[in-house]
Amino acid sequence: MRTRRAALTAIAASASLALTLSACGQSSEGGSEEGSGSTKGATIGISMPTKSSERWIADGNNVVKELKAKGYKTKLIYGEDDPDQQVSQVENMITQGVKALIIAAIDNKSMNNVLQQAKDANIPVISYDRLILGTENVDYYASFDNEKVGELQGNYILEKLGLKDGSKKGPFNIELFAGSNDDNNTRYFFGGAMKVLQPYIDKKQLVVKSGQTKLNQVTTLRWDGGQAQKRMDDILTGTYKSARVDAVLSPYDGISIGILSALKSDDYGSKSKPLPVVTGQDAEVASVKSIIAGQQTQTVFKDIRALAKVASNMVDAVLNDKKPEVNDTKTYDNGVKVVPAYLLQPVSVDKSNYEKELVESGFYTAGDLK
Repeated sequence: MRTRRAALTAIAASASLALTLSACGQSSEGGSEEGSGSTKGATIGISMPTKSSERWIADGNNVVKELKAKGYKTKLIYGEDDPDQQVSQVENMITQGVKALIIAAIDNKSMNNVLQQAKDANIPVISYDRLILGTENVDYYASFDNEKVGELQGNYILEKLGLKDGSKKGPFNIELFAGSNDDNNTRYFFGGAMKVLQPYIDKKQLVVKSGQTKLNQVTTLRWDGGQAQKRMDDILTGTYKSARVDAVLSPYDGISIGILSALKSDDYGSKSKPLPVVTGQDAEVASVKSIIAGQQTQTVFKDIRALAKVASNMVDAVLNDKKPEVNDTKTYDNGVKVVPAYLLQPVSVDKSNYEKELVESGFYTAGDLK
């Protein structure tokens, strides 16, 4: 995830963005002259979590591209994984008079006060991929079927180990990793995976030798690959002196890269000690290259181009007194209200289908993955 600059060249180029850097983020004053009724030329605030992940850079660029195509101006801000900084940035955008906000929250409970300010200013809020909790002042949610992401990861592990079709009985050793404990998606990813894996753990066909099976034992703050690497190092040192890891449930590519670094430091990947099955999510360039090289085994592709389109359509509809399209009005309860959502479908990707899903779809070029 730290090699994003080279990896994102093609994505950034395809976005054809003319962004002007400002002290607090990026501002795009462009947009077609054909606006959307009375909202023509309105500025939309976009708040993304961090530039340390290539995924969020691409998200920001894609949302800007979609909004500009609809005639809007944009202000794109990155909080650099600091919840207080993100809140301050959103507060500034409200003061500057943005007409709507698209927010991917760093901490899902830190936005409550500032979103009350948005409500008081009659600014609609779209929660982007990460549901904002504990406030009624979230109008819509644009995301993927996050439980399905975990199910894809869990089923992939079962298939690769031969447990799914019954060709192998095990037992196999597995270790579990989850995302950040302040991201609402974490429980959906982990819950979806464990719905698939738990029956095999109960039958002892899968064994978590570290004993770390509860969500609060396996989270990775801020989805940090370095933290995941350290935890994997500790597990290997403390639990696997004479045993071997057969699979690792990893929820995200940046975490997967950290896990793989720990495994390779323990001689995994050698002829006598093959790498375990390692899952992932987001189809980041470094991880797709790792999959092609036979190291990381799988990732879950979420077409963020489509997500940007969904979020932009929601903004456009709300600002023009229309009902945005949603396909889920029951699942995403943020503790105060059920937030109407539009959920896109994720796709499992490995060495067998990455060309079809990632290259032929235009998400990457073949050159990006060399």
